[in-house]
Amino acid sequence: LAAAETAHGAPAQPAESSEIVFGAQEGVQPLETAETVVAEVLANASSLQQLVGDMPVEPELSADLMCLAQAVYFEARGEPIEGQLAVAEVIINRAESGLYPSDYCGVVTQPAQFSFVKRGRIPHVNEGSAAWQRAKAVAMVADQDLWESEAADALYFHANYVKPSWAQRKVQLAKIDTHIFYR
Repeated sequence: LAAAETAHGAPAQPAESSEIVFGAQEGVQPLETAETVVAEVLANASSLQQLVGDMPVEPELSADLMCLAQAVYFEARGEPIEGQLAVAEVIINRAESGLYPSDYCGVVTQPAQFSFVKRGRIPHVNEGSAAWQRAKAVAMVADQDLWESEAADALYFHANYVKPSWAQRKVQLAKIDTHIFYR
């Protein structure tokens, strides 16, 4: 593409936004940014299921988003979307709490916190699976705080088939499928 020119024939200066503008020619539209695409998806979503299904998932996630998505995948891939979002919320809340490591990977790999983590390592996911694509979308929705979760303030959760002693000292916020969430 040729660079846009001003009326005097000099190259036009680039716009100072994150959008690339190729000129003021009629019919030429600025490119959509990731933010505008997400805003459009959010505006059109009538349910969490639709938002997650329509969420544009970046092919390369940051290390933190990757850890968040992996935790959703391993802890909740068989749960409804609401349960997957709630698991992501717990990790985000922990990272923001000052009580746990300040990044998602640190929270997820902290010793004795998540049963799928072995010796500080997260196992490999089936990257071709629908569950992985959904987990990445859920992680992005949670990270960008695009949908309110029943477990929005939760710092703890466990499966309903275990009875940890610490649960008696916490305030239960929500039960979503097979997980119970606490503050």
